[in-house]
Amino acid sequence: MKNYTITVNGNVYDVVVEEGATSGAPAAAAPAAPKAAPAPAAPKAAPAAPAAGGAAGRVKIEAGAAGKVFKIEANVGQAVKKGDAVVIVEAMKMEIPVVAPEDGTVASINVAVGDAVEAGALLATLN
Repeated sequence: MKNYTITVNGNVYDVVVEEGATSGAPAAAAPAAPKAAPAPAAPKAAPAAPAAGGAAGRVKIEAGAAGKVFKIEANVGQAVKKGDAVVIVEAMKMEIPVVAPEDGTVASINVAVGDAVEAGALLATLN
């Protein structure tokens, strides 16, 4: 199960979603959650993206906050230095650069522009 906090028209709802539920309806902790249920569906698309990224490297680059992939700054095979932006995530109208934690070569890009990602989601890898 995953927990989400969703804000709709200024109202905050805590929603619990069961993955793989056969009934098709997510379990909800708030009475108004069915109206907000379509919102968490977007982050579920993020785990499917890594298959398109190719081979994984030894150093993981993960999202620090939930948001949408705004821009991809590096390409597979490109050398990056510690602190270079690899992916830019947009969260709450802010562009947040996700940087390389060390020098290396980009081994995979595991997301695409427009993908919704959760905090801790794998964005890219380095060798």
